[in-house]
Amino acid sequence: MFAMILAAGRGERLKPLTDEIPKPLLEVNGTALIVYQIQALAKAGCKELVINLGHLGHKIRSRLGSGEHFDVKIHYSDEGSLPLETAGGIIKAMPLLGEDPFIVTNADIYTDFDYRLLPKSFNADAHLVLVDNPPHNIEGDFALDNGRVLNQGKTMLTYSGIGLFRPKFFSDCPMGRYPLAPLLRQSADKGCLSGQHFSGNWCDIGTPERLQEIQDI
Repeated sequence: MFAMILAAGRGERLKPLTDEIPKPLLEVNGTALIVYQIQALAKAGCKELVINLGHLGHKIRSRLGSGEHFDVKIHYSDEGSLPLETAGGIIKAMPLLGEDPFIVTNADIYTDFDYRLLPKSFNADAHLVLVDNPPHNIEGDFALDNGRVLNQGKTMLTYSGIGLFRPKFFSDCPMGRYPLAPLLRQSADKGCLSGQHFSGNWCDIGTPERLQEIQDI
């Protein structure tokens, strides 16, 4: 199975740390955030990875190389100085991702999620991993009802940045800058999203404060 790690963001809220270091290369306990993801994906049997590049992307490519040190093969999708946002980056990389469902994960999360917990098959266009709401997103993003992801519900959860997508999820999307959130909302409205709840360790490293909190655990 292919997996794509989204690593093209500028990390504006992490300045000045990200003025010289791309956000995916920020370290937790001596290991870069993106390396944690690569290791977890490799452990789950994902040996073909696609990483999109943007801000300081050359440093990511230089650090990770072809992936041989992680027992994976890394393909790069370079978006240049104007990253294409989440969906836009995936759409640009589609020729590298094959015709089967593929994993998408954010490079800037710190988690012990086991990718082997993702379903081998799923009756939806995409399958999302949802987590308990962190303090910075207390209202949540989606509800989960009997394995279906809904835009509203009694108990709201947060999208973890980890998902499993069929290529057809993006089939009607144009090339260019395009966010993922509206596509997920539309798919949820149509009843085409499935999901699961993960209650383990997860943190979105979006600010210097959150990065420090993880270091202190």
